[in-house]
Amino acid sequence: MTGKTTFITGGARGIGLSLVEAVADAGGDVAVLDVLEEPKKDLSKLGVTARYYRTDVTKMNVLEDTFEKIERDFGRIDNCVTAAGIIADKSFFDHEWDECERLLKVNVLGTFFYAQLAAKAMREQGDGGSIVLIASIASHMAIPLQRLSMYGATKGAVRVMMRQLSVELAPWNIRVNSVSPGFIRTDMTELCAAQQPELYSVFNSAPPIGRIGETSDITGVVNYLLSDAAAYTTGADIPITGGLIGGRIAS
Repeated sequence: MTGKTTFITGGARGIGLSLVEAVADAGGDVAVLDVLEEPKKDLSKLGVTARYYRTDVTKMNVLEDTFEKIERDFGRIDNCVTAAGIIADKSFFDHEWDECERLLKVNVLGTFFYAQLAAKAMREQGDGGSIVLIASIASHMAIPLQRLSMYGATKGAVRVMMRQLSVELAPWNIRVNSVSPGFIRTDMTELCAAQQPELYSVFNSAPPIGRIGETSDITGVVNYLLSDAAAYTTGADIPITGGLIGGRIAS
C-alpha cells in the first residue's frame, strides 16, 4: 500500500477502524470519514499520513465538500472502502418509513455517491484504482434470531451495485469488489452480549467453524482487494462468515 491513499467511510470505530489500521500497517496513507466527533483511536500513532474528517454520508453537499478536502490534503485517491452503515433489527411489520429511508440513505446512497466521487478522481488520474464495498451476510440469507428485512435489502443493493460498477468502470482499470461479513466481534456485538445473551450465543454457535469472527478475519481480505495482488479481481463478493453462508448441519 506504500505510496497509495485510501479513504474509508465509517472508519471511526468497529470494522471500519480495523480496516484503517490494516491499511496503515501495510504502509498506506488513509483518510478516515465518519459521523462521530472523533475516532476511537489516535490516528497520529498509525505511522502514516492519516487524517480524520467528520462528515455525513446522507447529504450530497457534505459528501462533496469532504471529498474536496481529502483531494487537497492527499493529492490523489487510489482506493476507496465504504464501511459506513447502520442496522435495524426488528419485525418487518414494525418498520417505519423514516427509519427505512435513513437505512437507504446511509447504506445505499452514501455508498453509491462516495464510490462515484472516488471513481471520478481515479478516472481523472488515469491509472486505475480499487473500490471495496462492505455488504453483509444478510444480503445472502436470513440470520438466526434476527429480523433484518430492510437492512438486508440495502446490503443486497450494495452487492448488485458492486457487480454493475465492476463492469462499467473496468475500462478505466477501476476494480470494484465487495465483502460480506457474518458475525464479527466489535464494540456493538460486545454490547449485544450484555443486552441479548441468547443472540450473542448464536454468533458463536451458528457458524460451522464454531466461533464469532474477528475484525482481523476481514482486514486481510480487504487489503488483498485493495492491493496490486488483486489486479485481475473485480466483480467479486467475498463472504467472510465462518461457513454460515453455506448453511448449518447442527443447530
